[in-house]
Amino acid sequence: MVVMTADIGIVTVSDRAHRGEYEDRGGPAIEQWLNEVLSSSWRAVGRVVPDEQPLIESVLRELCDDVGCGLVVTTGGTGPAPRDVTPEATEAVCQRILPGFGELMRTESLKSVPTAILSRQLAGTRGSTLIINLPGKPAAIGECLDAVFAAVPYCLDLIGGPRLETNPDRLVAFRPGATMKP
Repeated sequence: MVVMTADIGIVTVSDRAHRGEYEDRGGPAIEQWLNEVLSSSWRAVGRVVPDEQPLIESVLRELCDDVGCGLVVTTGGTGPAPRDVTPEATEAVCQRILPGFGELMRTESLKSVPTAILSRQLAGTRGSTLIINLPGKPAAIGECLDAVFAAVPYCLDLIGGPRLETNPDRLVAFRPGATMKP
């Protein structure tokens, strides 16, 4: 049996991290979270880009179309500041937007911080790739992924992406006909 390794893009959107003035903590937080949750073989394909919409779009296209990542997770650039353009870049490259991801992530984050209503994270698909925008704060990354990730493996199944399996002791992925933990 051949074990396929899924490529997962991890994109940090930050002017300061891109210039080396600030340590990227968002990308490593995503990678750590995925290491805890995924039981299937995967490989991180990381990028750090400045808050420039054309560059973000270019990196998203590269990871989806050229590298073949089935999942791309971004961190940063989702707030209301003028340079926060990650959602716009994501919308520009996606064929379908999945509004439920952003709605649930904001709902979950509101339990911790009232400013979650300022966050504009979203998700969408490009071909057989799911792109998910997360906030830049490392604590919010885990909180948001915990809220939505149970739907991610089935979404990837539906769009023809790689099969991801989760560690059921950490997070049970929903698939029709599968038994969910109570």
